[in-house]
Amino acid sequence: MKESFWGTAIVAMGVLAIFFILFFQSVTNTDEHNYHLLKEATEAAMFDALDLAAYRESNIIKIDREKFVENFLRRFAESAVLSNTYKIEIYDVNEIPPKVSLMVSSSESTSLTGDIMEFDISNRLHAILETPYKE
Repeated sequence: MKESFWGTAIVAMGVLAIFFILFFQSVTNTDEHNYHLLKEATEAAMFDALDLAAYRESNIIKIDREKFVENFLRRFAESAVLSNTYKIEIYDVNEIPPKVSLMVSSSESTSLTGDIMEFDISNRLHAILETPYKE
């Protein structure tokens, strides 16, 4: 009887360990996906929002604020995971020099012991558009 109890306990601990590994792998993958999506969408939206008319007239590199927000939201929504709920906060958009600060938050939840556990995942990014300087 004693050996069968230990065998059952070891199997139960193995199943619990596999559950924890899969859950934290899911949280890690969500965090990594959100970060790379945020980075790539921000960079592409900044290049799309460049004001070429101002550059041609006075060689000043600047971005259009409304165009950046529109392009960022479109690009982010195209590649976001549909099962997650995202909260996007755009803190600062400077037109000259081109700089943006934003944060994307999402949450993961599980009910391991009957209680719902939620983990908030937040990624913050401050981006400055750099271009090669030629004289």
